[in-house]
Amino acid sequence: MSDRSNGTPGNSGAVATADGRTNDMAHADPGLPPHRPRLSDTQPRAAKRNERQVSLLFLVSIIGTLLFFFGYFFIRLDDTVATLRLQNLLLGLGTAFAMFGIGIGVVHWAKTLMPDHEWVEERHTIRPEADRKDAEGIIRGILEESGIARRPLIRNTLIGAGALAVLPAIAIFRDLGPLPGDALRHTMWNKGVRLTRDPDGTPIRAADVQIGSVFHVIPEGLNEAEDKLEQKAKAVVLLMRLNPEDLNPSAGRENWGYEGIVAYSKICTHVGCPVALYEQHTHHLLCPCHQSTFDLTQECKVIFGPASHPLPQLPIMVDDQGYLVAQSDFHEPVGPSFWERG
Repeated sequence: MSDRSNGTPGNSGAVATADGRTNDMAHADPGLPPHRPRLSDTQPRAAKRNERQVSLLFLVSIIGTLLFFFGYFFIRLDDTVATLRLQNLLLGLGTAFAMFGIGIGVVHWAKTLMPDHEWVEERHTIRPEADRKDAEGIIRGILEESGIARRPLIRNTLIGAGALAVLPAIAIFRDLGPLPGDALRHTMWNKGVRLTRDPDGTPIRAADVQIGSVFHVIPEGLNEAEDKLEQKAKAVVLLMRLNPEDLNPSAGRENWGYEGIVAYSKICTHVGCPVALYEQHTHHLLCPCHQSTFDLTQECKVIFGPASHPLPQLPIMVDDQGYLVAQSDFHEPVGPSFWERG
């Protein structure tokens, strides 16, 4: 049997020294592997070639964006399938090249031109007064390492590709439709417009509304409107009658109802679902989508759920024939909360 304690590879990391002592290498700190320089680190021509390749990829992104715009603005759709296919092809290829060029270009830039040394940065104590200088030094170091300051070809093509790449998204958003503007502030309700049953359009007399009853209401003339669905989405109303003593109108709204009859928008102020459930005993209106709950006795104040605003109230009165009519349009926007409401 041979003695294998002489530092041969079979000794599980025990290495014999000249004086007979052994060093256990199993727990030694291996450190970082030696850095292997790339061609671009040692050969300027290779670095210049990689720079041109990165710029070429950014140019591919620019061309892709221009291709998207050509298909979007200059290919006029008609009744032929071929035209539609051509436009879809140009839009798809343009978007793909635009994203591919930037993505692959940045990766190639990082792998071939940016420094790839590994180092360990010791954690330092926080020095509030020196934080700004430290941050400035970090930013300067990033700019220096990226080489963007000394490589104008890459910098300029990247700026061009990045600036153009966001424009297709803006063009696509344009097709979502016109901005709402003040459209949600105006509905078909106006002074004297009768409240009618949904969907047949039968006018409603105040005497027909009993305590505890609920009517789904639309404005008179809605069924003859050209944009019927759009108008109904804004103007649909719930009509209910309570004991007048149960209502707590705020100042200025005392005459917005009639003998306990009140009308509120049916469109939930959360995301626009129809509020269709009425609990007679609690006087609560419930949106079935996300369980937003409104207290009818407190001017439809939100008492539960994600809605952030009460349901808008429609001021109503009775005309000389006993029919319920609107006093005016809603005094606030209907539907989901949006930026104009804060």
